[in-house]
Amino acid sequence: MSLHEFEPTTFHLSIGSHEPALRVASGDTVRTWCVDSSGYDRNGEDLTDGGNPMTGPFYVEGAERGDTLSVRLDRVRPNRMRGVSGARIAPNVLNPEFIPEFGYEAARDVWWTLDLEGGTARLEDPPEGLAGLGQLPLDPMVGCFGVAPERGQAISTATSGPHGGNMDYPGFREGVTVFFPVTVEGALFHIGDGHALQGDGEIVGTGIEVSMDVEFTLEVVKGKRIGWPRADDGTFVMAVGNARPVDQAVQHSTTELVALLHEDHGLDYPAVSTLLGQCIRYDVGNVFDPAYTIVAKVEKALLERL
Repeated sequence: MSLHEFEPTTFHLSIGSHEPALRVASGDTVRTWCVDSSGYDRNGEDLTDGGNPMTGPFYVEGAERGDTLSVRLDRVRPNRMRGVSGARIAPNVLNPEFIPEFGYEAARDVWWTLDLEGGTARLEDPPEGLAGLGQLPLDPMVGCFGVAPERGQAISTATSGPHGGNMDYPGFREGVTVFFPVTVEGALFHIGDGHALQGDGEIVGTGIEVSMDVEFTLEVVKGKRIGWPRADDGTFVMAVGNARPVDQAVQHSTTELVALLHEDHGLDYPAVSTLLGQCIRYDVGNVFDPAYTIVAKVEKALLERL
C-alpha cells in the first residue's frame, strides 16, 4: 500500500471515462486537492470553468465491471479562509404561488470568513436580522464524487446517478467509507465540490463552497456487485438513491438497503421488512439539482445484535 501525493493540472465537468490522471493499486491512498465548485483554488485563482470541477480520475488497478470500489474519506479539510454560498432558496423547494412574493431579483452571493484552526464560519456581511448569528461550526463534506458510468457515458457533475455524482449529502464527511458500483475498467474515481458546511438538501444550490485538501484510500472489493452507492460511517450503514421525482430516489435507496441487509447480513425479506419498518431512517441529500438524493440507513448497533 502506497501514499500518492497528486497535484492536479486538469479538471473535468463530467464524471466519465476520461484519461486517467493517476494509476494506483488497490489499497493505496491519494493525497490531493480540489478547486471549489466555481473553479477557484486555495489562492483564489480561477483555474477552470465552474460547475463542480472534478480532480482525477484515478484508475485503480484490478477494478473491473461487477466489482465494488471502496472509498474511505481519510481527510476532508477546507484550505482557504473564505467561502461563498447562494442567497435564495431554490424555487423548486417552495410552493409555486409563494415564489413571486419571495423574490429573486438582485440576489447576491453570501460570503463567509472561515476560521480553519477554530473550525468555524462567520458571515462577512450578514443579511438584515442575522447580525447576531455569530459563528457556525464547520462540518466539511464532499459534494460530488463517484466513478465512471457504464457504456462510455460522461455524466455532468450537475447531477447524480448510480455512479454517484453531485449528491450533496452532508454525511459524506471525513471518516466515512463510501462504496460505488464499478462498471468500467479501473473504476475511474473522480472527486470535488467541497463544502465547509451545508444544510440538508442544499436548498440554496450551494453549501459554503470552498477549495479542499482531500485524502482518500481506494480499495477494490472483487466480485461484489452493488446497484447504487452505499456507505458506512461507523454508526450507520447507508444506501443512496439518486433520481427525480423524490419518490423514485426513495425507492432506489430503500431497495439498495434491503439488498445490503440481505446480502451482507443474511436477513431474509420478511426479517428485513420487520427491522426496517421500525428502524429505518432517511436523510435528504440534494433537492436542488436534476436528480434528488435520498439516503436510507439503519444503525449498525442493531445489526450487531443479530
